[in-house]
Amino acid sequence: MFDVLIIGGGVSGISCALILGSAQKKAFAADKKIGIIAHQKASSLQDAIFHNAYGIPNGKLGSDLLIESTEHLAEIYPQVIQIEDEKVLKVEEQDGNFTITTNKNSYTSKAIVVGIGSSNLFSIEGLMHYVEPHHKSLPEKNRIQLKNTDHKVAEGIYVCGTLAGHRSQLSIAAGSGAAVATDILVLWNNGVETHSHDSIRK
Repeated sequence: MFDVLIIGGGVSGISCALILGSAQKKAFAADKKIGIIAHQKASSLQDAIFHNAYGIPNGKLGSDLLIESTEHLAEIYPQVIQIEDEKVLKVEEQDGNFTITTNKNSYTSKAIVVGIGSSNLFSIEGLMHYVEPHHKSLPEKNRIQLKNTDHKVAEGIYVCGTLAGHRSQLSIAAGSGAAVATDILVLWNNGVETHSHDSIRK
């Protein structure tokens, strides 16, 4: 049983995983089981090159960033379980927990974060009734988002990145994933505001 399982290994999903992993030095998060299904084949980063993203070296290829980000996560927060080469097909809720079925396995989690792209090819059974047209995309692009209020779709279901209704910019996607992570941390901290910072002074 995961405490949170992130679906998607792009910018928003990895950003969420990094923040959650970094927070496990805090007592309220120390025993939490965090996982990410790092399916990246359909990521828009595959064709990207970056000249205008804060903190990203000029000319960085998105395809390289995808590889480096999962390596970074594995190196610095190995307690975050990375599930590779699996695609989520179905999500079922029962008694406040979720069963996540992929093309290879089945997992259970207390909460999920959906951080895959906003393509209208989205087809995760159990989440389709949350799908609506993307509010900030051109209609002719046929993009979709999941209905949400400040990234929360329903109890235990969060969404981040373009699927949350954000525009397609790396910095926005990263911030969206981080925002969801801190909301989950507040939940784990019994509703008390918190975040996860590192400092050279500590």
